[in-house]
Amino acid sequence: MIAAASDLQFAVEEIAAAFAAETGMRVRLSMGSTGNFARQIRAGAPFQIFMAADEKFIDDLHADGLTRDEGDLYAIGRIVMMVPHGSSLVTDGQLDTLAAALEAGEINRFAIANPEHAPYGMRAAEALRHKGLWDDLQPFMVLGENVSQAAQFALSGNADGGIIAYSLALAPNVQELGTYELIPEDWHAPLRQRMALLNNAGPVAEAFYDYINGPSAREIMVRYGFGLPEDE
Repeated sequence: MIAAASDLQFAVEEIAAAFAAETGMRVRLSMGSTGNFARQIRAGAPFQIFMAADEKFIDDLHADGLTRDEGDLYAIGRIVMMVPHGSSLVTDGQLDTLAAALEAGEINRFAIANPEHAPYGMRAAEALRHKGLWDDLQPFMVLGENVSQAAQFALSGNADGGIIAYSLALAPNVQELGTYELIPEDWHAPLRQRMALLNNAGPVAEAFYDYINGPSAREIMVRYGFGLPEDE
């Protein structure tokens, strides 16, 4: 069983399918917020690999003896502003249009992942603070349990837009729902995504872990907009 941050939803499903096709071995994927998974692992959840969206959670679990080692950095994530087709809000990675819409009283709802436990929500909050919009946006904020749910909220037609993972925006069935633009990466702390084998990992988990570090999986990650560790 693999606990994978929800920004990986489409990428890791492709990787797992390719892994099964090449090796005949299958893994079970569980998608959710990194912070919630870390709590579940501490409570004894039977995951064998944890693919976190923020390496701090792996570092903390390793310090407490819950992973085999310090793990591996497997990707660098990015965030985008995305708005659904038909929204009065214009896509703008600099968030100037969001600021103007707020000032004009034209925002109804704006979605991000919950920054209390979702790294992509943390980075969205940092970007909004950088732009000076965080406080004014509070009455209109809709929080997803994870960044995948935030994307659903942002593109549901009941929201003006939101800040979501670039990897989700690139998925064909998400991309067709709206338009997006990258937010400058120096507006927030980096999304250094680290994974680790947990202490109960078996041979299939070990093989999948190695596969994620291999060329086939890395090609998929790049296609979904992730930077690779060597690109830093």
